[in-house]
Amino acid sequence: MPESVAGNMRKDVLTGIVIICLLFGISLYLPIVGFFFRLLIPIPVLYYRVKLGRQSGLIVAAGATLFMATATGGLSLELLFDGELLLLGFLIGELFERNLNIEKTIAYAAGGVLLSGFAGLAFYGNMVNAGIAGIVSAHIKESLDMTMAVYEEMGLPEESLYRLSKSLDAISYILVRIIPSLAAASTLILSWATVLLARPVFKAKSLYYPEFGPINRWKAPEILVWGVIGCGTMLFLPGKGLKLAGLNGLLFFLTVYFFQGMAILSYFFEKKRFPLVARGLIYSFIALQQLVLLVVVLLGFFDVWFNFRRLEVQKKGPIS
Repeated sequence: MPESVAGNMRKDVLTGIVIICLLFGISLYLPIVGFFFRLLIPIPVLYYRVKLGRQSGLIVAAGATLFMATATGGLSLELLFDGELLLLGFLIGELFERNLNIEKTIAYAAGGVLLSGFAGLAFYGNMVNAGIAGIVSAHIKESLDMTMAVYEEMGLPEESLYRLSKSLDAISYILVRIIPSLAAASTLILSWATVLLARPVFKAKSLYYPEFGPINRWKAPEILVWGVIGCGTMLFLPGKGLKLAGLNGLLFFLTVYFFQGMAILSYFFEKKRFPLVARGLIYSFIALQQLVLLVVVLLGFFDVWFNFRRLEVQKKGPIS
């Protein structure tokens, strides 16, 4: 390899590590807003994996991991979470080279992260002599306590604080038991966001980006409707186990229909030629308002019957 090429590659590796560490550093010093910067970490990992190749991409991820481990004081749940973000970007880069369709790219990347996350939790639990359930319960309790502290600082009325504190145990009970679906849903959404947000970056830098086809015409397989109906029915059956299983399944399936709902919005934004700024504001509003997010999910779900985009019959399957 010519010295000039090797020098440029070393520069790119260092730049990649610095960008990831900057995103990580912002998240540490801006705990609430900074969390969203942290979720951008997979994008530079993906970018440098595709640009530099597997070996140099691994060096970028390893260098960033070393910095994060030093900043967080070694092995911790926080480091495990950041490691999964790095892994997600790297896995998507690997899948890009296999030229898969959009469904497989997102599903395989999310599945790999979830499996490695479970293994990481098991390893961490063995290190601290605690089970996975115990670790998750403790982390959720800590997060809820921090939320209470934030509400107190915001000056929430004492009566509201009292009612909230009384319901913390019930909230914690539910959250611990729907962690599987929450983890799956959040990983799928982050994988989806990473793939879509990377596209303009890759196009601007003339890097290879898979031809996924018109994503705003994507539809979920129609058979998934029965998954929603079945899981919804389980919520009304006797027994806590069945109700929790139904709730976990329902959250997963509704995440899939959230993707379809977003595809419908994107389709009409493109058709009506909405300005990019307006689109960004609407997408941000959806992310911040749970009620609007639910409307998007319902839009995707009822598209099965109403076909809002009037897609032709031959285009109803997944776009590859």
